[in-house]
Amino acid sequence: MRSVKERFLEYITFDTQSKDDAGPVPSTEKQRKLAERLAQELRELGAEDVRTDDHCYVYAVIPAAAGNSAPPLGFISHIDTAPAMSGADVKARLVHYDGGDIVLNEALGIAMTPEQFPELAGQVGKDIIVTDGTTLLGADDKAGVAEIMTMAEYLLSHPEISHREIRIGFTPDEEVGRGVDFFDVEGFGAQAAYTVDGGAVGELEYENFNAANAKLSIHGLSIHPGSAKGRMKNALLIGMEFERMLPEQEKPAYTEGYEGFFHLDSMEGSVEEADFVYIIRDHDRAAFERRKQLFCRTADFLNAKYGGGTVEVALKDVYYNMKEKLDVHPELIENAERAMRELGIEPVIQPIRGGTDGARLSFMGLPCPNLCTGGYNCHGKYEHIAVQDMEKVVELLIRLACG
Repeated sequence: MRSVKERFLEYITFDTQSKDDAGPVPSTEKQRKLAERLAQELRELGAEDVRTDDHCYVYAVIPAAAGNSAPPLGFISHIDTAPAMSGADVKARLVHYDGGDIVLNEALGIAMTPEQFPELAGQVGKDIIVTDGTTLLGADDKAGVAEIMTMAEYLLSHPEISHREIRIGFTPDEEVGRGVDFFDVEGFGAQAAYTVDGGAVGELEYENFNAANAKLSIHGLSIHPGSAKGRMKNALLIGMEFERMLPEQEKPAYTEGYEGFFHLDSMEGSVEEADFVYIIRDHDRAAFERRKQLFCRTADFLNAKYGGGTVEVALKDVYYNMKEKLDVHPELIENAERAMRELGIEPVIQPIRGGTDGARLSFMGLPCPNLCTGGYNCHGKYEHIAVQDMEKVVELLIRLACG
């Protein structure tokens, strides 16, 4: 059998970075190379009904062991990496961690310190895979992919083990919010699933933000500064005024836990035209709706002040809190908690201050909590994961498959 470490180190050699604001799915054609590799490997392992489609999804079935009539269970991970940092030419290195700093790149002066990254205290004695500080690692979510694939090989090579039918799904474009745009829920063939896309071992998540994206298009009036008095409307300044009118204490840097926020994600423009892009988040659905209303009322105020049509709002809901759907499937949470404890893992149940494919899938009829992968510090150069933690997650997936 191939180890989860071997698989992970292979998969991160594929550059699968997705792209924001791209029209098609997948947003980058390079994601197909890993999708095709995974489909090939699944066929070689003996999985059934292996298929890929035009949108770069990979599906496969591990038939139930003889006599096991439990309903099928799905496991899902995404193959893309975040646009936030390059995932090309990843130079991974294995470090047996005995404590202290981990120097990622001596020439560039890049190191991980326990003071900055306190999770390192729990990694002493483990073999940690790190980057060279010039790319992200790709544990989000190639660790999940490697763990599912290793579980698949184990089940397929041990026919004597009683397990239920397992449905596998790998998705593109999760990092840009389009991971399940074309997911074939009906064809997937499971009544429930787990995404394997979390962090530290023990994390079990079934609550996430309600999420909306918003874009302000601000139309100013450019006049030569020397004769601008009483006539100029500076689109950039109007955008800054809008930002100041939102509650200062309700920005990401000042919130935690269940607290929602308004986040100015990007801005660009000139005196004449400017675009301000926001994300709006809240765990509570009613509070989420109030946030969107406040956002729009703020635009209305500025239009009354500067003239109708000065500020245009394009607002779109992206996903909702999956707790709404998972509250009626407590067995999924209970089964995962029990499996963790049987393996000596203490479950850590906390809300996701973000979202997963599982959130949207839950609203598409496939209830889907999120399981840990073992990874830390995703989307950046300090991303790392311990081999022993990936191995523990593989054990967890096998235990759930056999439960």
